[in-house]
Amino acid sequence: MHTPFPSSLDGDAVQQLTEWAIMHGQAFRKTDGTARHAPFSLSPLPISQDELERLTRVIPLISRVIDRVSENHHFLQDALGPAASADPFFGRLLEMHQQLHANPGEVRRIPLLVMRTDFMQDQVFGPKVIEFNGIAAGMAPFGQRVAELHRFVQQQWPGLVPDLNKHQLVENRGMHLLARAMANAAIEVNRIHGGEGKPTFLMVVQGNEDNVYDQHLLAQEIQSCGVRTIRRTFDQLADQLYTGDNHRLMLEGEGAIDLVYLRAGYQYSDYFSLSRRDAICCHTLCQTRLFIEKHAVAVNATIGQQLATSKAMQLILTNMSPEEYASFGLTVEEANQIKSVLAEMRQVSPASIKHFIENEDINNWVLKNQGEGGGHCIFGSDIIGKLHTLPQADHAAWAVMQKLTPETRRALVIRDAKAHLVDELVSEIGLFSVMFNGNPATDLDGYAGYLIRSKPAHEGEGGVHSGQGVLDSLQLLD
Repeated sequence: MHTPFPSSLDGDAVQQLTEWAIMHGQAFRKTDGTARHAPFSLSPLPISQDELERLTRVIPLISRVIDRVSENHHFLQDALGPAASADPFFGRLLEMHQQLHANPGEVRRIPLLVMRTDFMQDQVFGPKVIEFNGIAAGMAPFGQRVAELHRFVQQQWPGLVPDLNKHQLVENRGMHLLARAMANAAIEVNRIHGGEGKPTFLMVVQGNEDNVYDQHLLAQEIQSCGVRTIRRTFDQLADQLYTGDNHRLMLEGEGAIDLVYLRAGYQYSDYFSLSRRDAICCHTLCQTRLFIEKHAVAVNATIGQQLATSKAMQLILTNMSPEEYASFGLTVEEANQIKSVLAEMRQVSPASIKHFIENEDINNWVLKNQGEGGGHCIFGSDIIGKLHTLPQADHAAWAVMQKLTPETRRALVIRDAKAHLVDELVSEIGLFSVMFNGNPATDLDGYAGYLIRSKPAHEGEGGVHSGQGVLDSLQLLD
């Protein structure tokens, strides 16, 4: 429960902190055009140096596997067919992927894998992967900003918030590292095409969304690297894209595009347009995404990358033997490093449902479908009800996953310009990584900063944007 924070953090200090957040873009747009600050913690998550190093070592291995899986057309089609038949949107993605690769010579995009791998630190089993995010894997700018905010508080008001002075804060350069990697990719594609004109970055966004400042922060950082940035929705692009010389992707009124970054496309509604009367739902805007991948342009996320970071693929990778990882270029030792951070997952089937109901404690599990973003997990007694009513045809779209139990901490959070004390706060650790055309795209072997999202332990939805989550940072245990 949130309770008023009865300390020296008075209204003036809270106001200055929220104004700092809005001034630095750590905010959401309101419907009236003004901004509200994104909620944040003032009690960073403690982590040991060993655990942090372990996670940053395993992230490049995970990125390498996902990158190679995403480029293996036949493996994706064979492995994900059952889930596609059980989930309409997932099925559409696999259908688009098949259509794209029906003529391999037409697949000209250069893959830029930008992903965020979300972990939770279990009290018994250590850090475990919650999910992979390979499309619209945003909020790296917010992650960097809240770490800067924590350092600002340390310097501006020493001793005001004891939790901020317990341990050394972990630097977070996520926005800078991602922007630099993306800018380098755009510059390289521009060079391949002869270096004419300024390298250009296209961000595909949702219409009228309020989570825009995180996107603009990234765009500004990319601009500082000498790359021009443009924003469009799929609906706009459907009438504006065309093909230039040497399979260049061209945008009407803007010229050649060197990099396409999707902050939309992870749900059916991103492809739906009231102004279009498609015989098949969302056909035109889905074809726009396919059109992009048939051009010589860097793309994140490719359809293959979105499939490779799905819950269905996470289930497959979790249950692979270390030896099977060799087909993706990993040694047994490297595979074991990955498997050590993968939480147990089980496919839903008539037999597994029977076993689960008769033999398992439902409180140790989470039921998940293929949806991206928040709101796709079922907990506790609701799991049994869902399994009883789930049609067998839909089983392949669902999986049960080990529920993680992290340490809780008493923490100070700022939400809606008010300070609260949360008695039991838990955190997710999101680590960013970037691969360009099969190679690590940062000086840190592809690692590109972190995002910490914390929430009250009793809350099921921990999104900062749509749930009860707050932005946070890391501090090193002594």
